[in-house]
Amino acid sequence: MATQSLYRRYRPRRFGELKGQEHVVRALRNAVANDRGGQAYLFSGPRGTGKTSAARILAKVLNCASPDKGEPCCECESCLAIERGTSFDVLELDAASNNGVDNIRELIERAAMGNPGRHRVFILDEVHMLSAGAEAALLKTLEEPPPHVVFVLATTDPQKVSETIRSRTQHLQFRLLAAKDLEEHVRWVVDDAKLDVTPEAIRQVVEQGGGSARDTLSALELVAAGGGQAESFVRPEDVVESLINRDAAAVLTQVAAAMQRGHDSKAFTEQIVRFLREMFLSSMAPQLVQLSEEHARTAADMTARYGIASVVRAIEVLGEALLDIRRAPDPRLVLEVTLVRLASNAVSNDAASLAARVERLEAGGTRPRDVTGPIPRPRLAGGGTVPATIRTPSQGSSRSSSATAEATAPTKVPTTAPSSTNTSATATVSGGHSGDDLASAWPGVVRTLKATVRALYSAVEVVGTEGDTFVVAAPSEMHKKKCLELQEHVRAALTVAAGRPIKLEVRVQASRTTPASSAAKPTPVETIDTDDDSTGDDEPVESVVDQIAKSFPGARIVDSSKK
Repeated sequence: MATQSLYRRYRPRRFGELKGQEHVVRALRNAVANDRGGQAYLFSGPRGTGKTSAARILAKVLNCASPDKGEPCCECESCLAIERGTSFDVLELDAASNNGVDNIRELIERAAMGNPGRHRVFILDEVHMLSAGAEAALLKTLEEPPPHVVFVLATTDPQKVSETIRSRTQHLQFRLLAAKDLEEHVRWVVDDAKLDVTPEAIRQVVEQGGGSARDTLSALELVAAGGGQAESFVRPEDVVESLINRDAAAVLTQVAAAMQRGHDSKAFTEQIVRFLREMFLSSMAPQLVQLSEEHARTAADMTARYGIASVVRAIEVLGEALLDIRRAPDPRLVLEVTLVRLASNAVSNDAASLAARVERLEAGGTRPRDVTGPIPRPRLAGGGTVPATIRTPSQGSSRSSSATAEATAPTKVPTTAPSSTNTSATATVSGGHSGDDLASAWPGVVRTLKATVRALYSAVEVVGTEGDTFVVAAPSEMHKKKCLELQEHVRAALTVAAGRPIKLEVRVQASRTTPASSAAKPTPVETIDTDDDSTGDDEPVESVVDQIAKSFPGARIVDSSKK
């Protein structure tokens, strides 16, 4: 004989046993005790929060032989029959599978018949699944039900229930349980059922339950059957920790481990987004987060290290990825590419990304990791001070970073010919962008690509231009393979941007050190006399402000002297 599931074995029998729904218990218990019960209720809330259990308890107390202050006795024949599911006073109908007009008409016919108890209770689960015709057929009965009939409509999506139905019911909303209350309930069940479960496993099942009592007890039953030990699995916070550490390799490893354990790409992405939301709320509005104290502290600490702007950007990027995952032939690839974009140095140049990089710069007192290598010495055509403010563009008000550069020693670049070793890096692509310009135009080229190709190539780093070949570096060998499969789209876009045929070469990043573009030695400079007023052919070169501005593509320089 099969063993009864924990969530059925510990299903609430009285209103007082409902966990975390004190507002619902108070309303129903007082209504029954004062003989002011309604004839139509709408119970809404997430799954596993007690909607159907509350409807059955209401049916018991309405037909109980000896109710006590709004609670059923759970001992009389009527209460026991309802618990066994054999009572003629209660009829449960799953509206998800019985959503037609004929099903509702049959229910209405039964409502007019007599019954053994004082009330006949009709429980319609997932009522939002009713067809328009079925709702219309039910509406008249809800307006003028027989005196002995009570309707309880339950749904996880009240917004899909028609306004006319909702207006004829008393709407009670069920909530997810707080982590603290849920953990206390699990510990009580473990003691009562004499289960051998470790404290770490209890904390794990509470996290897996997500505030749903039924889901939590189901997870507890699975852990108990497996030996009572905490299971090793990839958690959303592990992935976010890798994003904070800018470790793309760890992210790919964690996604692979999650997929091997049977996780769905869409569901796993939603879990990551949910945890990012908890991180955001734990910092901005802790009272809105239903987490244990320890978990809330962990989330707040991760938010402080990651930065609010980075958290918001990650939520936005992963939210867009969820749309692509639904349409993509390989959803896992979309998830991997999106997470690599968030974790690697090759970040986007959108306003949210720039704000996140500025926030990391301000918080750490150092340059963001996506701008690697030392800033070259200033090379100016003349002396003087160059005050400037760098501001990131935004749609509304956004954070900004200011940088003021002073050139204390005028410098001059020798008029010697450039070394032949640098020729390939500065090769000009005739008819369009030069090599350097083509690298600068790369973000715009990526934006013209299709969604899947764009997501794939957004995670690569630009190495440079070698003759007519544009070179990029992928974060892994697998990523390179996927890039090569779709390279024709990129090659065509580069050809349009350059104005002549361009080849594409995809390499694999050798290490996370300074990219090739910043590895070249700066051109030697020499000091000139400040009184030199010659206007020779010396070519002015970039100031340090211009070089900093290049670190924040899309930014604009505002001269502070004009304020």
